Amino acid sequence: MSKIIVIGAGAMGSAFALPCFDNKHDINIVGTHLENDFIDKLKKNNNFHPGLNSLIPKEINIFKFEKFDNLLSSKVDLIVLGISSKGIEWVADQLSRLFKEKNIPNILMLTKGLSIYNNQYELLVDKLERLLSTREIKNINISAVGGPCLASGLANRVHSSVVIANKDIKTAKKIADMLNNNYYHTSFSDDLNGVEVSAAIKNIFSMAVGAAKGLCSKNISDQVREKNYLNTASAIIKQSILEMEIFVEHLKGKKETVKGLAGLGDLYVSSGGGRNAKMGAYIGEGLTFSEAKKTKMAKVTVEGADLAKEIAKKVNEDFDEKQLPLMLGMINAIVENKKLELNWEAFR
Repeated sequence: MSKIIVIGAGAMGSAFALPCFDNKHDINIVGTHLENDFIDKLKKNNNFHPGLNSLIPKEINIFKFEKFDNLLSSKVDLIVLGISSKGIEWVADQLSRLFKEKNIPNILMLTKGLSIYNNQYELLVDKLERLLSTREIKNINISAVGGPCLASGLANRVHSSVVIANKDIKTAKKIADMLNNNYYHTSFSDDLNGVEVSAAIKNIFSMAVGAAKGLCSKNISDQVREKNYLNTASAIIKQSILEMEIFVEHLKGKKETVKGLAGLGDLYVSSGGGRNAKMGAYIGEGLTFSEAKKTKMAKVTVEGADLAKEIAKKVNEDFDEKQLPLMLGMINAIVENKKLELNWEAFR
């Protein structure tokens, strides 16, 4: 039995506690400083989690932030980060307070992200390592999980397959073995870059696949479009995989990772109706990004659009339309707030 601390009481962090609990680990969830009221409401409702639309077993301990230091002061085998990408600096501050004088436990990141730092791409795992290092933390060992796993499905113990990635294959296997059970199926990889890059950029390509219904033809009825747009979606998925391979290799990942769970698998699930696909559908119908955001998804975070804005300048510097016609078409439509027009002749 291992002691596992999940930081963050959101949907994915809470869902992740289920396989840990079912595998007889000592599992504890501790909320961030912003989740105190949420945790109070959750406990008043018998551990019903509104983000999962299901109950969290009462045997899983859920604590407010005030217990953070106590939980992490004893021996911990694995720290799991279920926070948003915007909370990375905050969590680096909290962990550095506690582990300056002792070894920090292995960390597993559920959060995905890609940003620009000093005009270079920076994965979220690398950002956390940089932040901890500058705070004088040593022996940092960060893993990531990738693959098609919706939080609500995991919370209901739906069969799900994921890949645990770490530059050290032994660490990846150790964590994968710790979590694997009869519904949460874990594999492992040493291609941390490939898994993380795939997981991040698939959100941009999910928007493109979502746009397929609107893009499939200008001169057909809605009835014909509804029955036949999958032709177009399939063409976009194929192009997405080709371009993801190019981008992953550019960031020193392995292109074969793209055809696995972290790439194709996650793209399939994300294209099936998530927030990115919904935004893509509106853009495919002819709305600009700002029009769709304002009138259709005003209060919804669209990760693919946020990422497009973050990396647009760098991607346009590093690639041309012959290399990434789909990715650049999607990114530039969002950043320049123009209607989406794809260069189909450049597709391969």
